[in-house]
Amino acid sequence: MQAPNVIKRNPVVCALALLAAVVMLFISEGSYRQAVNTLDDLGHTAAARMNLQRLERGVLDAEASQMGYLLSDRSQYLEPYASALRAADESLQQLDRYYVDAEKTREPMARLRALTESRLSILAETLRLYREGKPESAKELVLSGLGLEKMQAIRQLGAELLAHESKNVTEGRASVYQTLLISRIGVAALIALMLLALYLYLRHGTKVEMLQQENARLSLIERDRLEVEVGQRTAELTDLTRHLMSAREDERNRLARDLHDELGSLLTSAKLDAARIKTRLGDGFPEAQERLVHLVATLNTGIALGRRIIEDLRPSTLANLGLVAALEILARDFAAQSRLQVHCALTPVRLSAAAELVVYRFVQEGVTNLSKHAKAGQVWIGLDELDGRVEASVRDDGTGFDTTKPPASTYGLLGMRYRAEAEQGRLAVVSATGQGTTVSLSLPIAT
Repeated sequence: MQAPNVIKRNPVVCALALLAAVVMLFISEGSYRQAVNTLDDLGHTAAARMNLQRLERGVLDAEASQMGYLLSDRSQYLEPYASALRAADESLQQLDRYYVDAEKTREPMARLRALTESRLSILAETLRLYREGKPESAKELVLSGLGLEKMQAIRQLGAELLAHESKNVTEGRASVYQTLLISRIGVAALIALMLLALYLYLRHGTKVEMLQQENARLSLIERDRLEVEVGQRTAELTDLTRHLMSAREDERNRLARDLHDELGSLLTSAKLDAARIKTRLGDGFPEAQERLVHLVATLNTGIALGRRIIEDLRPSTLANLGLVAALEILARDFAAQSRLQVHCALTPVRLSAAAELVVYRFVQEGVTNLSKHAKAGQVWIGLDELDGRVEASVRDDGTGFDTTKPPASTYGLLGMRYRAEAEQGRLAVVSATGQGTTVSLSLPIAT
């Protein structure tokens, strides 16, 4: 998957690299084959030169051995003579194979063979006459000069062929030098192509790096802008949350006042009217008396419900008795309603009125949530000052939940968190499945 992308990004560089590889392969293979052929030819030429020299030396050795035999009449000279003949014959056979396809040297080689065979036949004829007891005839044949002429002709043809082979050697050396020069030029061209490809690659890499740096710079600017915007939006949301919380509490206070002033007055007036009616009826109407008793009980229940609703809307105990007492009453009422064991560890703290309301609502929301979801048996409510901050907590021994997975409903926790942030506080939740839940609130101490 990476190779096509590299080719698409660097088409010129890849084309140059491919061209350089092809050129290098062509030059290397061509130079190798030409050098091998030239060296083979030089080897054959060297073998031909050696055979020409060996042939001439063989004929001379044969003459020397013959003369030694004729002068001394010793048979030991015949063994070198036979060896010289064999060497000359082998040289002729190898030269025939070497010059068989050479047009320029075919005719000189044929003459050389004929002269060599003629010279050797004269030597053989001389030996035959001497062995047959005709030494004078043999001497006349030797002194006739015919063999000397043959030998000079052999030397001349050998020199011509050696000159021809020397010329081949010179041409072969020139060919090798030319091959090396071509290879050198090819390597230089390849290096130039590689340097050009490297330059293009580096230039492309520089452009890519500059583009990446520019993108990084733009990304950094965009990130900074987004961070500023997020900060502004967060501040706006915090202000909005504070405003909504304040408006909510103001609306609760208004509803509590209306319920206390109007509904409370109506229920109290109705209760007084029922008491007057009951007094005037006396004991003469037992059924009506029973209805009036039920009505009074209903009115008392309504008045108690109204007071509880008013207390939930506006905790008067918080304003009249303080935060610790308000939390104790809240805990006692919650224990009575839920039938759970509630343990309180509450210490007087220094908070503003708004922060005290935040702590009260935090505890109120905490016990409400655990009564719905925790399935707990015991609850611990704590309030204390620690390291210059007020720490409030609600802990239960219920089922708990996995904090890495969002619960089904998080609006209660979100409400607590927004309330805490509106007063520069922090909310923390610690829980695990089967190990209960602890929700803690940290607020700065009022100065």
